[in-house]
Amino acid sequence: MMNVLAGILQRLRELSGNAAKVLSMNQRNLEYIYPNNHRMHYPIADNKLLTKELLIKVGVKVPQTFVVYSYFYELRNLDRDLALHSEFVIKPAKGSGGGGIIVIAGKDGDQWISVGGTRYSPQELRRHIGDILFGIHSFGLSDQAIVEQRIRQHPAIERLSAGGLADVRIILYNEVVIMSMIRLPTSISEGRANLHQGAVGAGIDLKSGKTTSASLQGAPTTHHPDIGCELIGVGIPFWNEVLEAGMRAAKAIPLRYIGVDVAVSVHGPVILEINVRPGIEIQNVNRRGMRDILQASEMTR
Repeated sequence: MMNVLAGILQRLRELSGNAAKVLSMNQRNLEYIYPNNHRMHYPIADNKLLTKELLIKVGVKVPQTFVVYSYFYELRNLDRDLALHSEFVIKPAKGSGGGGIIVIAGKDGDQWISVGGTRYSPQELRRHIGDILFGIHSFGLSDQAIVEQRIRQHPAIERLSAGGLADVRIILYNEVVIMSMIRLPTSISEGRANLHQGAVGAGIDLKSGKTTSASLQGAPTTHHPDIGCELIGVGIPFWNEVLEAGMRAAKAIPLRYIGVDVAVSVHGPVILEINVRPGIEIQNVNRRGMRDILQASEMTR
């Protein structure tokens, strides 16, 4: 793991042409996360239910929650609960990196079908939710399972994505947008928008909302590996609204350095989650370091 991180940092230095502009992992932690994100507030970001509760209060759109399972005995109602919906997402409240998420797109007989074509019997879904409750996909020893609305992404984003939901990652510091990218699922990432699992990242120009560069597993690219579509110069729909949603979320929570993940639906931005420890690979994706941008934002406060 350390060798991988060292390699990423080396590539960032080479691409930036100036190591002083690149924010390292230690600098991120010591200069931005620890001083600005008090640990007592971490649960707000680490628990998707708490995140939703806070964002709903300030009018920020989040996926609708259908049902929450906190105890195993509640699973006796699972068949009845799921029968109320034709499509949905199952996810752990405290999960990270896309672990434990199943996106159901429909039903065939008594089997549920995921967006990737995997079939799940009611017993398999019950077992999966049981694993979530055990905390297999979370930070702690136990968790809650959320069944929520499936987001239908905007057609302009759908054509860039392979079998999964893309999201726009926005880094904010003291409610100021520092850098952004769109993360696009691939067959390698198994439909997850996680760079370390093989998703494509495309850097976004903050003013125009258009993609300027792209990266796949740390290497530059210009086209999606599965679909073959061009990834440079693509405009993100509802761009101003996406930025506004990120800033409203940052203003609503007592964490000063965060990553906000936003899905772009047919009706506009929907916030998926808040990340209190956003990664630094976004610099590689954008071919630019964040350190000088962060320092400049401090000088304008």
